[in-house]
Amino acid sequence: MTDSSLRQDPVMHGAYEISSDPARIDAARVHHWISTDSYWARGRPREKQDRAIAGSLNLGAYHRETGEMSAYARVVTDYATFAWLCDVYVDPPARGTGLGTALVTAVRDLLEPHGLSRIMLATADAHGVYEKVGFAPLRNPDKWMALGRQ
Repeated sequence: MTDSSLRQDPVMHGAYEISSDPARIDAARVHHWISTDSYWARGRPREKQDRAIAGSLNLGAYHRETGEMSAYARVVTDYATFAWLCDVYVDPPARGTGLGTALVTAVRDLLEPHGLSRIMLATADAHGVYEKVGFAPLRNPDKWMALGRQ
């Protein structure tokens, strides 16, 4: 699989451009968002966030006039059977614009050609965003198990 097969043409959404170009990711900004304003990874060290970025497919949304990163999503995947969508964050000034839904749609569309069996995620408060893109609660949650923090 080539790097080009993991990229998509930028997706436009209002004043924003969504891109999977890893060179555009503002790792310092992502770390600030995730480590200070997320409920799931508050306090995450920068080195750990940088390793997570390096080992993942990353998408960013950028304001078309300023180039400033306004949203982020990370995907852990084997590109064959499974993906885990995580660290989805929209900067507060960009919230309410549909950017989160557009970003998750871009993730879904980028992964679709790979024929994955399943894309998973966990959320405490954004079910409506993900449902718009086709995500649904697990049909049989009793089949799933986890090792580590829950």
